[in-house]
Amino acid sequence: MHRSSATNRVLASLPSNEAEQLRAQLEPVVLRFGQILYEPGQAIRHVYFPITSLVSLLTAVDRRRTLEVGMVGNEGMIGMPFVLGVEVSGVRALVQGGGEALRMSSALFRAEFNRNRPLQQALFRYTYALMAQISQTAACNRFHDAQARLARWLLMTRERVASDDFPLTQDFLAHMLGLRREGVTEAASELKRRKLISYHRGRIQILDLIGLEASSCTCYQVIRSLYARAHSEPRIQRPQTAGRSSTRSAPQPLTLQPEAAAPLWAPGAHSV
Repeated sequence: MHRSSATNRVLASLPSNEAEQLRAQLEPVVLRFGQILYEPGQAIRHVYFPITSLVSLLTAVDRRRTLEVGMVGNEGMIGMPFVLGVEVSGVRALVQGGGEALRMSSALFRAEFNRNRPLQQALFRYTYALMAQISQTAACNRFHDAQARLARWLLMTRERVASDDFPLTQDFLAHMLGLRREGVTEAASELKRRKLISYHRGRIQILDLIGLEASSCTCYQVIRSLYARAHSEPRIQRPQTAGRSSTRSAPQPLTLQPEAAAPLWAPGAHSV
């Protein structure tokens, strides 16, 4: 359920005057579970700032299989190639958690990004964190076992939806983790046997957060540390004219916990 206090962390980090001017150009939208925002090679026509929604970034393995290489919640923005001057998407952006977002056309965003220095700084820092997440996820998918990867994925999802309980399907997890259904079932069953999670009729609940963190691979903590580092860097200040002192405001750390959670999957999905 959306609450009025829910926001996007990139937008919340901007000075109030810049944020207000930017928000005046943003369009509220509701993203639906399963909605595809971009396909690889497709022109980016809009950028999105998730509020209570969650988006997976998927790369194609072959014609039938995809693999999640990143996830974006209200800590970031969808459409990051635009920040680097690229107008097409390199991945499929799939809504894995339906909810609210703010949208802006690519033309408006380009003009706003070029003039808005605080927005540039916020998105450059987020670019660092997202690139680090993608590279760490690639290593995780290659070297870590299914159980550790599942634990990591559940923990990252929990942070972004602010809930210990969310819908989940076996097929969806297989696509996200690049596993066969049998591998997902085995990994989930072991976590359930150890009373770290429970699942029933397409819903999964985290029962033991500390135990799940211990079962996760080190990638979970590495990714969290990278986000924290990105948002603890001091902001670059504009050059000061002679006779004026330069001051820096205290950096605000990224908090990945949104104030409101949204359902990840539509009701009626097949259970794990």
